[in-house]
Amino acid sequence: MEFNIALLKGDGIGPEIVDSAVAVLEKTAVKFGHKFNFTPYLIGGCAIDSTGLPLPQETVDGCLASDSVLLGAVGGPKWDDQPGDKRPEKALLGIRSALGLFTNLRPATLYPALRAASPLKDEIVGDGFDIMIVRELTGGIYFGDRGYREGNYGREAYDTEAYSVTEIERIGRVAFDTAMKRNKRVTSIDKANVLESSRLWRKTMHALAEEYPEVEYSDMFVDNAAMQLVRNPRQFDVIVTSNMFGDILSDEASQITGSIGMLASASLGASSRGMYEPIHGSAPDIAGQNKANPIATILSGAMMLRYSFGLAKEAEAIERAVDKVLNDGWRTADLIGTGSGAPLTCTEMTEKILGAL
Repeated sequence: MEFNIALLKGDGIGPEIVDSAVAVLEKTAVKFGHKFNFTPYLIGGCAIDSTGLPLPQETVDGCLASDSVLLGAVGGPKWDDQPGDKRPEKALLGIRSALGLFTNLRPATLYPALRAASPLKDEIVGDGFDIMIVRELTGGIYFGDRGYREGNYGREAYDTEAYSVTEIERIGRVAFDTAMKRNKRVTSIDKANVLESSRLWRKTMHALAEEYPEVEYSDMFVDNAAMQLVRNPRQFDVIVTSNMFGDILSDEASQITGSIGMLASASLGASSRGMYEPIHGSAPDIAGQNKANPIATILSGAMMLRYSFGLAKEAEAIERAVDKVLNDGWRTADLIGTGSGAPLTCTEMTEKILGAL
């Protein structure tokens, strides 16, 4: 099979980690008899430097013409003085919207080999946990009306949270369908005791739950969910929530796994085309030093094979290779202390995974 993949390397460590993922995907293609064609496009700060825009139209068109998209990271202090609509991060909202990507899947898995890296006690994590966070991606406060106005205390800024029944239903169906392939449990996170948008969210999710009688459904307020993730993460299977709540909770979930450098994500829409990226940032402090952990991006590539291309065996081969390298004790600098020996560079970790593959 042949697939065209758009590469958005971006800023900071983005080019390094995307190159690592490409190397693993290329070896996987050879191993299983496929062909992947990679085309790079500009996004984020590097796009600002080259074109004056964080998301050039050429990038949007290239991604729309591809079978899927692999993204590194965007942003850095170099572009902190840019106005809000020209910041590198604005490109992420723009490309998600342009591609119609309304779902973000963020698995939070504690690998047995990295159990010591988790800040949680052994009696809390037990044998590990495997959580899938389903985050709504193109609605809510990040896309609502915003601006400045004169208020009771002078000039004030405002951002508006708004959700429609349609937006809630479509993300809810993703969560329930995902749960049907896992342990058949869904926890919906909201703030229905305060927010009108959350009350609609809860009402819509309750109605949807009736269509999935095999799934155990529950509601939880977002503040309680933040506490429960560190108190007892094993109680969760699939978490579904809004854009902003999902942004916050998925980062918390990443930390209790031991390192944000381990976690992949998939952004999906109605078509098979998705955008896949590590959930960590551009890490400008180590950019160009060959210190980055490439595993999250490599696992993002595996998610691409599974969700966009239907290549489950190929995805599993990459995941098993990562497991083997970790079980053998190899670590990058962010994971040191849970393995043996000196930390591997980004290149060296990639070579170990290629060898295991």
